[in-house]
Amino acid sequence: MSIVDRLREHVEENQLGMLYDLLFALVWVALVDALFRFVFTTAPQWAYYLFLVAGIPAYFGFFWSLELAKAQQQD
Repeated sequence: MSIVDRLREHVEENQLGMLYDLLFALVWVALVDALFRFVFTTAPQWAYYLFLVAGIPAYFGFFWSLELAKAQQQD
């Protein structure tokens, strides 16, 4: 099985999850960019990058809480 076949199979299996990941990343970056363009205009550059990196734990926290909510709803 070639790498292209493996990649195609992986994308087919995880298509919806990959779409959610992409949407979260785009919304997070747009939100941080808007905050630093219009609200925190005098903030240092390192704070901007810190907010961008904070998207990683925000991503896992969001989807973890979403899974918890779904599990509670099923009970």
